[in-house]
Amino acid sequence: MSKKKGENYFDTFVELVGYSCKAADLLKEIVNDYNAEMLPQKMKEMHEIEHSGDEARHRMIRKLAREFITPIDREDIMALADSIDTVTDTIEDVLMRMYMFNISKVTDHAMKMTDVIVKCCNALKTALDEFCNFRKSSKLHDLVVEVNRLEEEGDVLFMDATRKLYVECGDYKELAAWDT
Repeated sequence: MSKKKGENYFDTFVELVGYSCKAADLLKEIVNDYNAEMLPQKMKEMHEIEHSGDEARHRMIRKLAREFITPIDREDIMALADSIDTVTDTIEDVLMRMYMFNISKVTDHAMKMTDVIVKCCNALKTALDEFCNFRKSSKLHDLVVEVNRLEEEGDVLFMDATRKLYVECGDYKELAAWDT
């Protein structure tokens, strides 16, 4: 198998995480300049990004089904593609929930969380840019550690936001909307 064929999977991983980054950037733009009336239009934009990611993933699956030898285990290719797709899907889910729960204003914690989501997606893209060199990369480990650090930052922020919500929020509809 030529090296070029193997690189296509790595290129597709980068393409997939690129859709995650676009979704994260759009979410940040929406949250930072929040207008609930614009959510239906913004949901369409977000869905186009998510759908493009799905199409790229399906293209990868079709290619994977035809190949006999792959650069990494077939199951690992699928697991990584599915995980990246889940990132994009989850970002879209945030926007859909904002619409479904009729969120009228965003919290400071929500703004901070979108910053972490953007940073995490960008760090993941940097790591996946390097992933094609996984056998000899001296940078990949540090890039993965950075993704994990950002995930932990998001976990702490989520915990703090949830606690603040339960301590300070007297409106149970608002509590239910944000605690999902």
